[in-house]
Amino acid sequence: MPARDSALAVLVAVLWGLNFVIIDEGMSGVPPLLFLAVRFAFVAFPLVLFVPRPRARWQSVVAVGAFMSLGQFSLLYLGLAAGMPSGLASLVLQAQVIFTIVLAWAALGERTATRQVIGVVVGAAGLLLVALAHGLRAPVLPVVITIGAAFSWAVGNVVARQAKVSSGLSLVVWSALVVPVPCLLLSLLVDGPAAIADAVSAFGWGAAASTAYTAIGASLIGYTIFNGLLSRHPAGSVVPFILLVPVVGIAAAWAVQDEVPTPLEAVGAVVMMTGVAIASITRRRPPVPLGEPS
Repeated sequence: MPARDSALAVLVAVLWGLNFVIIDEGMSGVPPLLFLAVRFAFVAFPLVLFVPRPRARWQSVVAVGAFMSLGQFSLLYLGLAAGMPSGLASLVLQAQVIFTIVLAWAALGERTATRQVIGVVVGAAGLLLVALAHGLRAPVLPVVITIGAAFSWAVGNVVARQAKVSSGLSLVVWSALVVPVPCLLLSLLVDGPAAIADAVSAFGWGAAASTAYTAIGASLIGYTIFNGLLSRHPAGSVVPFILLVPVVGIAAAWAVQDEVPTPLEAVGAVVMMTGVAIASITRRRPPVPLGEPS
């Protein structure tokens, strides 16, 4: 990718890496699905009144919203609420890189080299080790939920890549319409009207600041850039930069929440990220001289 696009990908990684601690801190006292509904209501409105609809089939826009936004973040928020450490969540969610490569090969026919197959196997082994290590000190269910969030993100990546929408902002804003109503209805069903009323009355400055960051920084800015990069470059060239997300996320959780991974979790993290790097970082092919087949 050009240097400018590479810098934008790094910016996305920083925005998303900080996002985990900010969500975890702001969600205190607020049901996770209600918190998510509020976030995406601010992502969609009022911009949906001014941003043109993306030039893609409405089915693709709905699918991106359903998987990249609704599926990914509902599971992530539920995982955090169930006790998933925010730094570890930033790591486990990067399993989306492995899932994206596999799904892009299956759905889009993107070439998969032997090196990528090895990376997927190594990354999956590291992910399993992280899950087992966490299970030794806490329930493993939050890890499983977060893995589900990673898979949902990967499906959204492939759909966004296939749609090739030129305006990342339009895709973010219009796909956000898929999220608020289902999340609010689910929160009413799971938490009950009384809990929602209590949460709304107790919605303080911390929750408001967290919502502002996640809506503007992580969603509007982060996903606008990310979707734009996916529309211009192969998924395998974009997703490796997201390897920086857990570095930022774990450092932020360490600094803000005193969250320190266990030695076994750290080993699993290294194995997983090594596999992800092997699978997703592509080597540039030398230019082919004119007149020779490529």
